[in-house]
Amino acid sequence: MSPPRLTSQINYIRGVRLAGEPSTWDIQIGYPRDSLRGTVTSVTPHESSTKDDFESLALPALVHPHIHLDKAFIHSAPEYAPFLPTAGTFQEALSSTTKAKQQFSHSDIIRRGEWLLAESVASGVTAMRAFVEVDHTVQLICLEAAVALKNQWKDSCDIQIVCFAQDPIFSSEYGEQNMEFLETALHKYSQIDVIGTTPYVESSPEAAKQNIEWAIDRALKLNKHVDFHLDYNLDSKKEALVWHVLQTLKQRSWTIHSTDKRVMLGHCTRLTLLTETEWVRLATEIHENELSVSFVGLPTSDMYMASPPRTSGDCKPPQDRPRGTLQVLEMIRKYDLDAVIGVNNVGNSFTPWGLPDPLSLACLGVGIYQAGSQADAELLYECVSTRARAAIGLASYSGLCVKQGCRPDLLLVHHRDDTGCGVSRPRTNVAEVVWTPPEKLNRDVVSGGRLKVSPFSVADSDALYEF
Repeated sequence: MSPPRLTSQINYIRGVRLAGEPSTWDIQIGYPRDSLRGTVTSVTPHESSTKDDFESLALPALVHPHIHLDKAFIHSAPEYAPFLPTAGTFQEALSSTTKAKQQFSHSDIIRRGEWLLAESVASGVTAMRAFVEVDHTVQLICLEAAVALKNQWKDSCDIQIVCFAQDPIFSSEYGEQNMEFLETALHKYSQIDVIGTTPYVESSPEAAKQNIEWAIDRALKLNKHVDFHLDYNLDSKKEALVWHVLQTLKQRSWTIHSTDKRVMLGHCTRLTLLTETEWVRLATEIHENELSVSFVGLPTSDMYMASPPRTSGDCKPPQDRPRGTLQVLEMIRKYDLDAVIGVNNVGNSFTPWGLPDPLSLACLGVGIYQAGSQADAELLYECVSTRARAAIGLASYSGLCVKQGCRPDLLLVHHRDDTGCGVSRPRTNVAEVVWTPPEKLNRDVVSGGRLKVSPFSVADSDALYEF
């Protein structure tokens, strides 16, 4: 397997619809000297004496703001068959994945990582924040594979590597070893963009707070982003660690003025139990202290894993099984928080269901958030594209309408016949794309101004693209 083949540089994309625009437009792309990546230099009305036979919708490309590269598709590899879930619990997933990790090899991670990258890029993903674990079990194997994939796929997808501590670093018999491997990785690999940890796996609240402080301190010193798996429970009796994160950021003066690096908080299902007063306090602390904090909801994992604790003598009926995931749209609209959604895991015990397709996740969000309006759909698309890109610290632009000056990372949605019945249904606006995501043969992916080659894109290239 190899990265997808890209065409030569595109100079014009002609006669496409744009988000929120009823007419069709021409997109011109220019390229700085000695650069393979371009910039949109103009967007002008398309002039045609006849209606175009081939009309598509041009949107910003998709982004994975939070995805696990090394654990992807464990269930699809036959050598991991003994580790398929039976109970479906979080503890089982932790235990079985730890055992599976003992069999990880460089070639195995490359193979499964390419499965993930191929399906993601074909879906329209041109940037991702990819978690790879570093600990006493896998040592630096996952990280080394991620660096190789980052280099091999750089023309198609910008892979932002997270050096990730899934296991404890301040408790357990292996905590000290885990820390040593993290420090070695951070010293050895300049390709690491983000420091990531999981404070809630520590054996005590005190150790969890140490975990948070260490990650923030190291990220500031090394000029990295930081990304926490945080508050992944629905237990009102457990202290929400988000408050300690904010306190530590304030103490260390991590503001939008002091650093261009960002802090991401993932899962955070415990926050769904906050009161209105607590939500107001949370938003106020972030805004008044100008903290560069983003939240990422991970609905496919959260709905599968995050449930209230069961205790002995629990008299609740067996059908009472509430689930929790961040109400991302409300966080944006009501509290003006920076929030996005991400796929998280694909094909493993933490999330055995779902696709590495951000559009399918946006579609799921319509039901999760009871968000059925066109404006809702547009915001959901932003949460897996422009907002997601900005949240992980990559340059972006506001809104969904392609504009002059933006990077030409685009998803073009077509209406090719994917039924075999000689009919095709056009999707002329963002809402239709989110409500009923098109199949991959109706998605052309442009990365940095170059088209991902496929049998479908080549067939239409003469009508749409000028190279």
